[in-house]
Amino acid sequence: MDKLKTNVLYYGDNLKILREHIPDNSIDLIYLDPPFNSKKDYNILFKENGGVESEAQIKAFTDTWHWTQSAQNTYHDIVTTGPLKVGQLIGALHDAIGQNDVMAYLVMMTARLIELHRVLKPTGSLYLHCDPTMSHYIKLVLDQIFGVGNFKNEIIWHYRRWTAPAKRFQRLHDILLFYTKGTNYTFNQLLIPYTEGSVERKMQGVLHRFKRGEEPVFVSNKELQAEGVLANDVFQIPFVAPSAKERLAYPTQKPLALLERIIKASSKEGDVVLDPFCGCGTTIVAAQKLNRRWIGIDITHLAITLMKNRIQDSFGNIPIEVIGEPEDLAGARALAHQDRYQFQYWALGLIKARPLGEKKKGADKGIDGVIQFIDDASGKAKRAVVQVKSGHVSVNAVRELKAVAVHDALGIFITLEPPTQPMLTEAVSTGIYHSPGWDKDYPKIQILTIEELLQGKTVDMPPLTQTGITFAKAPKVSTEEGEQLSM
Repeated sequence: MDKLKTNVLYYGDNLKILREHIPDNSIDLIYLDPPFNSKKDYNILFKENGGVESEAQIKAFTDTWHWTQSAQNTYHDIVTTGPLKVGQLIGALHDAIGQNDVMAYLVMMTARLIELHRVLKPTGSLYLHCDPTMSHYIKLVLDQIFGVGNFKNEIIWHYRRWTAPAKRFQRLHDILLFYTKGTNYTFNQLLIPYTEGSVERKMQGVLHRFKRGEEPVFVSNKELQAEGVLANDVFQIPFVAPSAKERLAYPTQKPLALLERIIKASSKEGDVVLDPFCGCGTTIVAAQKLNRRWIGIDITHLAITLMKNRIQDSFGNIPIEVIGEPEDLAGARALAHQDRYQFQYWALGLIKARPLGEKKKGADKGIDGVIQFIDDASGKAKRAVVQVKSGHVSVNAVRELKAVAVHDALGIFITLEPPTQPMLTEAVSTGIYHSPGWDKDYPKIQILTIEELLQGKTVDMPPLTQTGITFAKAPKVSTEEGEQLSM
């Protein structure tokens, strides 16, 4: 087992990473927002059009897990070698539910929750974010792993957003299950701001009821000089609106204020916060802002790229270690052999290109990613289109890129294998792109090898300034931003 590293991102399956890299009793606070079993497809922004997708790709973006041989093996391990009560529960649920997606989800989550309980300190806490489709099943599992007495709250995160009419009440909340590992756990009592009505009554000196010690007493607001009321188990925190500065266009993004409240309540400065389903990194940003150490895990290179960009946008160039990414050509070849989708996302991340969406039509067919930028006073977005190849390449591939990039500023060809001389000649023959904003010429078609990118070579293009729009740029984060809470 490795010595615990913090302020680090891990690429890979969180079950494997927990077992190999995270020691027992080393984590102060865990927040996880795993995919729910609600049949939603979160792959809509990024997945390839057609073809067979890898298991990692499905795990990363599709909001369900399926009963596969992997689920069957995990089920067998839990029942035969897991904690006795947990194995009995999973066996009973298997008998009642059968071998379907619900059971697969429960099995895969149970294995991870056992490991998360192991790595949590005796004073630590876990917050699991889920929706009504699975919260009742997951609570049964958590009761067996953590103990019924260590259940603290079912927190309701209530938000407002536009919803379509339906023959039911509108669904405007998520559920967070709050458990501790033991009875001597870290908890900082938080105060939330008074409502407008309470502020008015406070100004008038109206009495309020507060609990001091064991006995409830009545004191005046003037005497108490409180800054707010005790935070309760209904979090009234706005959803991240599409127009919000915080919004990064990641499908499951949670508001920074939500994570701030959790981290402030259940950890201290310097504590270690772990998010094993890290996504676009809201937990990491909140932990960094609040002077906690952090560990993020995700199974896609796309998420790792988004997190690195977000942290740098929010806090500047702070050092970030990424474990699990290829560090050399051999590692890149291994990733391409293992999972060509993840190789593609990783390669695009090397030049900060964004994967194209699922619905690639017309001229965008054959393009894997784009770098968007603004290059003149008109403000019109221009593109460098990117194609990634991990196998054999020939001059025909460059000709295909020329054809699809004819109406774009630049065409970038990333290849794992060295380009042939005819490929280089074909690229040069395409000519140049003249930048009106920088009054400079750039090669219209550029061929970059993975080996060159690992050595620091970059795309030759107009600088990506603040107006660059490859990724939604995260706002700078300071301690004055976000939800203001008192302790």
